[in-house]
Amino acid sequence: MRILITGASSGIGRELAKLYATKDNELILLARREDRLQELQSQLLKASSVEIVVADVGEFDELQEKIRAVGIVDMVILNAGISLGHSLEITPFYDFKKLYDVNLLSNHAILEVLLPQFKAKGNGKIVFISSLASLISMPTSVAYSSSKRAMNAYAEGIRYKYKNSGIKVINILPGFIKSEMTDKNSFKMPFLLDTDAGAKRIYDAIAKEKRFYPFPFRFYLIIKLLNLLPQFLRDKIVK
Repeated sequence: MRILITGASSGIGRELAKLYATKDNELILLARREDRLQELQSQLLKASSVEIVVADVGEFDELQEKIRAVGIVDMVILNAGISLGHSLEITPFYDFKKLYDVNLLSNHAILEVLLPQFKAKGNGKIVFISSLASLISMPTSVAYSSSKRAMNAYAEGIRYKYKNSGIKVINILPGFIKSEMTDKNSFKMPFLLDTDAGAKRIYDAIAKEKRFYPFPFRFYLIIKLLNLLPQFLRDKIVK
């Protein structure tokens, strides 16, 4: 299987690359940091092949050109993402835009290239790495939460649109997983998972082709219960 993983140089993407590095898989690892990709490439000796693609997913023209050069793939894991940290200050417009470019619009730029080939061959697997933060928009992370909520809507629409085309769409919503992104957080993160444990949960969910997979379940349940509360009560709790 030919697998494209974005955001592969660190965190979840890096651990997923290690999990998929078997003799049956050809890996295409995409990220900005070439040195990190080369280091990872040298470690994945069990994979059938490992190709690295150096690209900034926020530079759409370059990104699409490099995705076209990759050729046919069987699965894409849309993992690249950024966070601005947590703050009650208003987010500067261009920081907000950059976050949306990376977290949301880059996925469409990639899929504009890949979806026609998936449809033509009658199969393909698309994995979105969203977040439990998409289910409740906290006042300190408006940009991040809203970008991931938009991703959920996009993933759902793509799944409905291509449901009769043999294309599988999987949306993963992790809670806090140790990474460069969560290292920015100065607060106690509930149910924090080690990177390898979080990646293994994602790997298993993909293998089972779960269309919607939020985890850890206890954290997801707390958020669901919070969203069921009357608005005035939810406002008090969030405040």
